[in-house]
Amino acid sequence: MNKEINPLIKFTKRQRIDDRKKLFLMAFVLCFLFVFSLSVGEITLFPHQWLTDEAHLFVWQIRLPRILAVVTIGASLAIAGAIMQALFQNPLAEPGLLGVSSGAGVCVVLIIVLQIGLSPWLISSAAILGALGITLLLMFFTRIRKLSNAQLLLIGVALGVMASAIMTWLVYFSSALDLRQLMYWLMGSFSGIDWRHQILFWALIPIVLILILQADVLNYLSLGSFRAKQLGISVNQWRNWFILAVGILIGLSVALAGAISFVGLVVPHLLRLCGITHYKTLLPACALAGGGLLLLADLLSRLILNGAEVPIGVITATLGAPLFIWLLATKEMGRL
Repeated sequence: MNKEINPLIKFTKRQRIDDRKKLFLMAFVLCFLFVFSLSVGEITLFPHQWLTDEAHLFVWQIRLPRILAVVTIGASLAIAGAIMQALFQNPLAEPGLLGVSSGAGVCVVLIIVLQIGLSPWLISSAAILGALGITLLLMFFTRIRKLSNAQLLLIGVALGVMASAIMTWLVYFSSALDLRQLMYWLMGSFSGIDWRHQILFWALIPIVLILILQADVLNYLSLGSFRAKQLGISVNQWRNWFILAVGILIGLSVALAGAISFVGLVVPHLLRLCGITHYKTLLPACALAGGGLLLLADLLSRLILNGAEVPIGVITATLGAPLFIWLLATKEMGRL
């Protein structure tokens, strides 16, 4: 018996060591990208120049709040994707699947088209309210109808389609000036972020940390509702809590940077392909890899064109769409 157990214990220890090495590598890459992003731009300022008067403006007032927002949003989107994939037992689930992103978008588009005001706080509040509105609606349906994961997923998709249709109508009847603002926001951008928005990206951090601490529950939920109930997990209660947390993460992310696609879909799946499957390791890895991936995309959006900035949603879609097609193709090949 001991001879059978020892190899299993050795394998588990080896797996933990490998996972820690991967986390350390991702943390190192993220730190490198963080320092590099602070240094480069229209004016390059290396670390030894960061205490100059010029660096006070470009590094500490312009680049630092933007980079902090990029990292926290990237981590939030990736963790939200991993949680949704666990809840619905679907590796192709992603944060926009439940219509939460579209709900946030509808409220923002409505604010812009009706010209109620364009202050960052008003737009941010509208995005958060829209995301929470869809989230609470999903929780209401779940409580009243006792929906299964598949039914909840279908209702979320339907709500997302409805919200997208409303946005299309609003964009159609908008003025040329409104249309330009709308399209830039819908494609995602970090260009307007400064220290006035810090409460929004700081608010993401405690939610992310709390979700990481619930890794064991996600491991049980990923086994399926029936097995999770057998293990003593209150499936409906935990599912509602996770959906609410994801809704808040998406609302804050959309409020800060607009619609950013594919991060929540691609990052968790690629990490699983790298052998990281246990949620105690997967969630921290998602935070590091998601922050790093979005930081790389932000670097490209700032540096590709001289004197101009490519919307970050265009960069993530360009990088993510081929990966998404590849994931679909490999999944279909696995069924054959």
